[in-house]
Amino acid sequence: MKLLVIGGSYFYGRVFVMEAAKEHGITVWNRGTYSMEAFGVRQITGDRHERAAGCGEDYDAVIDFCAYAPGDVRDTLRLLTGKIGQYVFISTVDVYERDASVVKKEDTPFEERPIAGEAGAYIAGKVALEQETAEVCRERGIPYTVLRPAILYGPYNYAPRESAYIQMILQNHVLPRFTDAQGQFQFVYVKDAAQAILKCLGEEKACGQAYNLCQDQILTYESFFEALKRAAQPEDLEGLAEVPLTVEQAVSQGVPVPFPATAAETHLCDNAKGKAQLGISYTEFEEGMRRTYRAFRNVYVQ
Repeated sequence: MKLLVIGGSYFYGRVFVMEAAKEHGITVWNRGTYSMEAFGVRQITGDRHERAAGCGEDYDAVIDFCAYAPGDVRDTLRLLTGKIGQYVFISTVDVYERDASVVKKEDTPFEERPIAGEAGAYIAGKVALEQETAEVCRERGIPYTVLRPAILYGPYNYAPRESAYIQMILQNHVLPRFTDAQGQFQFVYVKDAAQAILKCLGEEKACGQAYNLCQDQILTYESFFEALKRAAQPEDLEGLAEVPLTVEQAVSQGVPVPFPATAAETHLCDNAKGKAQLGISYTEFEEGMRRTYRAFRNVYVQ
């Protein structure tokens, strides 16, 4: 297939391009901060709001990793004047209404209440863009699919989440132990999320559908830290200090608290639809964390 990837040089998009380039022809359209040409793909440098070479070509599918603000999808499709076989929009499970007591399925209502800060702007943007994707694609007669990943983890993750704790183990020989964290959360291994996109491509059943992407395991900070220690090399744990902290103390001291820490912040999702309709499968968390730990260990241990 001939694919156009919008974004594609950072974490999720980068891993997708690395996987998809094995069997598809890939054009990456982004600002060119990091070149992907080494993976045998074509690179278009430009902004989604400005016409660039390749915009008039036909593509079997467009995969949009970096639409965040209302108008991004509309502007993109205005510039893409060729035939598009499918539009895949990467959203997030954060679009669902905030209710810790409900396991979110794909038909759970969106969050419509304003949420302060950057997180609120991100959520509001993704909600608006899901609606925009459906509207604009219907106007153009383009089949579309929406994917909603949970917390992504894995090699190349630039966000200071699991990598921050791996760095603490390897360079500072310390790991926090949160004494009052009650939050629960789900991850999705980035390679599984990339494979989920591939399963959507050209699949009639996926047209007009949204899918949650999340592993089966439900984690807490305690089980996350235990899995992280099991992923470590024995020598990495020699002399490791586990420091008990409340969440409030951690925040005040600048210790990362990147996952839901309270029961009210818990945001769990159901993955049955994607498994049943598309055959999406998930790497066990401990195996994914072992791979992730090894990858970051090569970065932090010279």
